[in-house]
Amino acid sequence: MAPAPARRTSAAKTQPAKAALAAPAPAVVRPVDASLRLFTGNANRPIAEKVAAYLGTALSGSEVGRFADGEINVAVKENVRGKDCYVIQPTCRPTNENLMELLIMIDALRRASAGRITAVMPYFGYARADRKSAPRVPITARLVANLITEAGADRVITVDLHAGQIQGFFDIPLDHIFAMPVFLEHLRAKQLTDVVAVSPDVGGVERARAFAKRLGAGLAIVDKRRPRPNEANIYNVIGDVKGKAAVILDDMVDTGGTLTKVANRIKEMGATRVLAACVHGVLSGSALELVEQSALEELILTDSIPLPGGPHGKVKVLSIAPLLGEAIRRNHRGESISELFV
Repeated sequence: MAPAPARRTSAAKTQPAKAALAAPAPAVVRPVDASLRLFTGNANRPIAEKVAAYLGTALSGSEVGRFADGEINVAVKENVRGKDCYVIQPTCRPTNENLMELLIMIDALRRASAGRITAVMPYFGYARADRKSAPRVPITARLVANLITEAGADRVITVDLHAGQIQGFFDIPLDHIFAMPVFLEHLRAKQLTDVVAVSPDVGGVERARAFAKRLGAGLAIVDKRRPRPNEANIYNVIGDVKGKAAVILDDMVDTGGTLTKVANRIKEMGATRVLAACVHGVLSGSALELVEQSALEELILTDSIPLPGGPHGKVKVLSIAPLLGEAIRRNHRGESISELFV
């Protein structure tokens, strides 16, 4: 029999328990029982380690590497038969690589007779391809949902989907959790006065309205048009921002073009302070440079996507690991997740 091809394992190779628990843990740790298993790929190991620390456990043994030809190689290094397994893997850049890692890890666990497999996706890639925006284009978000289901996932936990209807693309249960509590805590600590929540487009009004209600703020809406992808023209700002502290709310920031245009326009209209809270920091191209040159005082992100080089300049990163950890704990014990946001 021919020898197995040599493989090169990546940074996602599981470290000893001591290293896995080295990430800063929250003050309150909630240990879970021995039937729970946490796995991660290469997409965002730091957040997986923080989730494990929150749950009072360690990441389970696995290797996620590459064969010589670049194909993904996964090996589960411990018994998972009948266990409740969670794969923490955002499908961020490089999107296709991270998506394939997730699918192959799910398949490996299924073939190892895992009792239940949950894909924990802090960021759901391809979410913007949620409808046919032109003739003869795909609905890639639905395709990704089908792939995850067919790979063997029993449930999905994800954070702030770009479009809520993506939940309906799955034929398995999906828990849609929100980072709003994390943002609210941070902004309340700033003790802002005369706050107005700004939706950068009509599609984000529901998010901004809910945020405004909880923060006791006003509401403003930006009327914009997209002549082409990743480019926006701002026509009008509906609502009063003069003399107020404006907080722009969005599910993600990609190139930063739209966000910085909105921030600059709001500042021109008399806002005293302009901040932005975006859940997913995709930050393509020169996004960080645009942010630094804009009227934004602070760009608040979560760690759903790793930020190369860490936070710097105007960027502040808040962790959603406790939120994910609590969702996993409740799901594992059969408790309500929706109560987290009531």
